[in-house]
Amino acid sequence: MSTSSVPRPEPAAPSRPFRRPSLPLITRHRIPDGALPALALFAAVRLAGVAVVIVVNHLTGHPLVRNLAHSWDSRWYLHIATHGYGHLIWITRAGRVQADWAFFPLYPGLVRALTTVLPLSPGQAGLLIAWAAAGVAAYGVYVLGHHLHGRAVATALVGLWAVLPHAVELTIAYTESLFAALAVWSLYCVLKGRWLWAGSLAALAGLSRPTGFAVAAAVGLAAAQEVLRRRGRVPAALWAGALMAPLGWLGYVLWVGQQTGDLLGGYFRVQSAWDSRFDFGAGALRFLRALLLYGGGFVYPAALLIVLTGVVLFGLLCLDRAPLVLVVFAGVLVLLVVGGSGSFSSKPRFLLPVFPLLIPPARAFARTWRLRPAHALLVGGALAVVSLLYGAYVVVVAHSPL
Repeated sequence: MSTSSVPRPEPAAPSRPFRRPSLPLITRHRIPDGALPALALFAAVRLAGVAVVIVVNHLTGHPLVRNLAHSWDSRWYLHIATHGYGHLIWITRAGRVQADWAFFPLYPGLVRALTTVLPLSPGQAGLLIAWAAAGVAAYGVYVLGHHLHGRAVATALVGLWAVLPHAVELTIAYTESLFAALAVWSLYCVLKGRWLWAGSLAALAGLSRPTGFAVAAAVGLAAAQEVLRRRGRVPAALWAGALMAPLGWLGYVLWVGQQTGDLLGGYFRVQSAWDSRFDFGAGALRFLRALLLYGGGFVYPAALLIVLTGVVLFGLLCLDRAPLVLVVFAGVLVLLVVGGSGSFSSKPRFLLPVFPLLIPPARAFARTWRLRPAHALLVGGALAVVSLLYGAYVVVVAHSPL
C-alpha cells in the first residue's frame, strides 16, 4: 500500500542550546595560564617587604606597623578621609602655604567609604585598599604581559615589578597601587578594543593622582591612531571612551580652581606651593649640581640612578616597538619625572606605576630563564634582596620624603 498520500508530521525544529544572559566584556575574562603562580610570587615578595619593615621597626625602636599607614603623604590622605577638604594646611619655612587640595580625592574617598561600612580605622582601611589594589594591579600587569608576549614574559614582568627598589610603596597607605591598578586595566582595555571601559578607568585614574592625565593622554592618542587607521569608521564607543578619559582629572582640577577663586589657575597655584610644577628639568639640573658639589647621603644618588635607568628603559621600550598606548603612558610619566620640580627622593615613586618600562628587561629575563635558569634565579634573588632592604631603609631609616 502506498503511503505517499499519508500526511506526515513536520520535522521538529532543532532545539537551540540554552544561553545564559550575556555579560559585559570585561567580566567575561578567562584567567590566563600561569597567572596564579605569578601572583603568588608577587604576594610573597611584597609580604616579605612588609615583614622586613616590621623587623627594622623593631630593631630601631619604632612602632611596628605605624609607618606603613602614617608616612608622609599618608597623613594627608587619612586626614582628608576623616575630615574632608579644606581643614589642613602646612606653612613651610619659606612661608609657602601647602593645602590639602593638592591631594586627589579617590583614595581618601575609598578610605572614608570603607571605614563607614567596616569597623576599621582610617589607617587600616588605607592599607587594605593599597594591598588589594596592588594585587589587582599585579594581575593586570600579568594579563597585559601575557596578551603581548605570553606566559614567560608575563611572569618575569610581574616579578620585576615586585622587586623594584621602591616597590615597598605599593604596600603602604599611598596611592601608587590604586593608580597602577586603574592604569594597567585601562591600557589593557585599549589593547582589547573595549573603549568604554578604557575611558571609565582612565577617568578614575585621573581622580587618584595628579599624574592621572597620563592615562587619559594614552587612551586619547591610541583612539586617534585607531581613527586614522580605520579612516574614521570606528564605533561610537571609541569616541565616548576617548571623551570620558580626561574627565576625572579635569573635573578635580576645575573644582579646586573653583574653591580657590581662580577656576583655571587655582589648582596649579596649590601645586606650586608644594614645589610641584613642570619646569622643563631646571629643578633636576639644580639637584644634580648640588649632588655633585655637596653629596646627598644614600637616598638621593639612588634616586638619580633609578630615574636614569627609567630613561634608558623608555628608550628600549620605544626600540621594542611597543603598542602606542604603552609608549605614550610611559613617556608622559617619564617626562613629568625628569622635567618636573619637587623633591628628587620622591621621583622613583612616581615611576613605580610605569610598568611598561619593564617589558624589555622582562623579555630578556625570560630568555635567560629558558637558557640559563640558575643565572636568572641568581639575578632575581639579588634584586629581591635589594628591594627588601632598600624599601625598609626608605620607610624606616631615611628621613627623605617618600
